[in-house]
Amino acid sequence: MTDAATTRHTAFVLGGGGVLGAVEVGMLRALLEAGITPDLIVGTSIGALNGALLATEPSLGVIERLEGLWRAAASTREVYGDRPVTQMRRALRSRTHVFSPQPLRERLEQELGGARFEDLPVHFECCASSIERAAEHWFTRGPVAPAVMASAAVPGFFPPAQIDGEHFLDGGIVNSVPVGRAVELGAQDVYVLQVGRVERPLSVPEGPIEVARVSFEIARRHRFHREMARMPEGVRTWVLPSGAGSSRDDSFTAFRSFDAVERRITASYAASRDFLAGRHLAVDDHG
Repeated sequence: MTDAATTRHTAFVLGGGGVLGAVEVGMLRALLEAGITPDLIVGTSIGALNGALLATEPSLGVIERLEGLWRAAASTREVYGDRPVTQMRRALRSRTHVFSPQPLRERLEQELGGARFEDLPVHFECCASSIERAAEHWFTRGPVAPAVMASAAVPGFFPPAQIDGEHFLDGGIVNSVPVGRAVELGAQDVYVLQVGRVERPLSVPEGPIEVARVSFEIARRHRFHREMARMPEGVRTWVLPSGAGSSRDDSFTAFRSFDAVERRITASYAASRDFLAGRHLAVDDHG
């Protein structure tokens, strides 16, 4: 059971990024195999989903669960699997979203059951965007599954999530890679699991979709870089590499493409494993 008074030296920060979040599974395997375990987990959007499962089982056993979940989603298209005509009909009917939240809700309930924040083995928090308050909201108590649904309510893809009379959208709108939250909660060693986009420079957009994507990237990266630059003295941070390097992962369609799930998990694991091995060598070499 987590406790507010517990010392939380090591934090895992899991950022948002839709199906690109598969890379976080490989990163988590590399971290756990290196003997690095979290005292604190904070997540946004798909990072909230991955982080919630880790918080229920903070050991290598959870990696098999995560890989199974991602591979099932890739093979069945259970989250984004509707036919285009069904998507269009739902969009016209709802006027807010194109995908049903039911498949994701059922999967979360299957994986998390009735888990509550207060009872998790590792302190876990996830971020969502409050519509009524136009503000960042952190879920810290109560049932985990509905909070993760709220954190992952991608605008236009899913409907706003309603919890206790308040409506929420994806946490990535307000805090896509929440390193600052980890520091606020007392973390001294912060491992950042991001989906790879911060590793590549932006280019001038061409077309309205690219303009929207680049605008969002500027907003999310600006806050991330600002918080990284303002890290207090004594706080150590490591941004794990995703192993990606392809512009395909930056495209609009990449946000809902499951075709490369296996490649993303494998590449991020290899890159993060090598990164962590180099980090330990550097520490040993310099005392």
